[in-house]
Amino acid sequence: MRRSLAGVALAVTSMVALSFLIPLGALVMSLVKAQAVTAAEQRAAALAPVLALTTDPSALRDSAASLDPARQLVVHLPADAGALGDSKAPPALLERAQQGRESISQAIPDGWICLQPVVLPGDRVAVIENFVPEEELTHGVKESWAVMSFLAVALIGGSVLVADRLGAKVVRSSRKLAQASRALGQGDLDTRVDPVGPKELRDAGVAFNAMAHRMNELLAVERELVADLSHRLRTPLTALHLASERMAGTPESARVEAAVGELEAELQAIIAAARTPLAVGPMGQGMLGTEPSAGHESGAGAGKSGPRCEASDVVRRRTAFWSVLAEQQDRSCCLDLTQEPTTVGLSDDDVAAVVDALIGNIFRHTAPGTPFAVQVVRTAQAVELVVEDGGPGIPEPDLALSRGSSTGSTGLGLDIAGRAATATGGSVEIGRSALGGAHITVSFALAAQAPAGRRPRNSRRRPAWPHRR
Repeated sequence: MRRSLAGVALAVTSMVALSFLIPLGALVMSLVKAQAVTAAEQRAAALAPVLALTTDPSALRDSAASLDPARQLVVHLPADAGALGDSKAPPALLERAQQGRESISQAIPDGWICLQPVVLPGDRVAVIENFVPEEELTHGVKESWAVMSFLAVALIGGSVLVADRLGAKVVRSSRKLAQASRALGQGDLDTRVDPVGPKELRDAGVAFNAMAHRMNELLAVERELVADLSHRLRTPLTALHLASERMAGTPESARVEAAVGELEAELQAIIAAARTPLAVGPMGQGMLGTEPSAGHESGAGAGKSGPRCEASDVVRRRTAFWSVLAEQQDRSCCLDLTQEPTTVGLSDDDVAAVVDALIGNIFRHTAPGTPFAVQVVRTAQAVELVVEDGGPGIPEPDLALSRGSSTGSTGLGLDIAGRAATATGGSVEIGRSALGGAHITVSFALAAQAPAGRRPRNSRRRPAWPHRR
């Protein structure tokens, strides 16, 4: 924009300057020429009274020299008396002036000639000639043109400079607004702009600040509502604790107590996250301004590398949690974890949310007794989480990836998986599994090399669920 405004100012000012400079230059040249010719005619007219009084060559030469020091003033005496001076007049013009007694003023090669006839006693005619050289006809024209050109260039440069300064002010204001918008989009909810610049940009800055403030208010209300709803679930949890205590000594009491403990821990994490100040960034960026959780890889440079975790460890823990419910519904569960490092650029909570969403969909949309399998595969550039089941499958995979598009489902689970994969540069694919149902592959790009002094945790294959009693 700044360059465009300067270009517009340059074009407009140049056209205006040229529209005045060209006619003004021609006018200056015409005025200089007219002044030189008028002066020559006046000198010739001033010598005419002297010629009417005397035809003495000596007196005429003295008078001509006093009137014209350049000695361009010539007197042509009648008859054969000759010319007093170096004549430049063409013979045809001179004869015309003598015979026709006509004053002549016109251009000739190398200058301008003025012929003034004078009638002497005895009806004789003498002619006064005054020649104006070409340099006198253009004397001072080049200097005038140079001054006018300098003024035009100065005017153009000044207008471009003013336009550039105005453009810089506009560009600076719009650039600050763009930077604030990017910061807000990246999760910095405290970013604001100082409304400066033209009125339109100041109004845009005020509107941006109002929008950011309103976003903070709405997010605060929403997070507090989530915390309140989660807190209300503690009442049925307390009832479950009491029921498990009454079941003490039975074979199922230990598993029920473990499941209730896991649920209470997850609920506490939800409440804590919901009531954290508005500093939580998008999935894959962790909690801005807070310390990384225990499952995150930190160390030197952690602030630059972001959250990290071992996907295999998280998948093992979450599958073990779901295996308790699978055992109660007579579902067979197969867990296969790679022995290679599976470090991804997500937090433990993000990966756990993906696993819970995918396995939870199996429990919600398939009948009890339907088998499922969970697998973590390491490739050259990615870590793949594969979840498949023996249910009816997903008839419309494309619609299933859009939240709220599938019939009978909100699409939230696959949306969570998709956002987590996208945050690392991965993807989600849906197909048909060997078990007959859905086959979902979530690909996470491998995280960068861990900083020196930190060794990533290697996952080991462990039992998917506790031993049955």
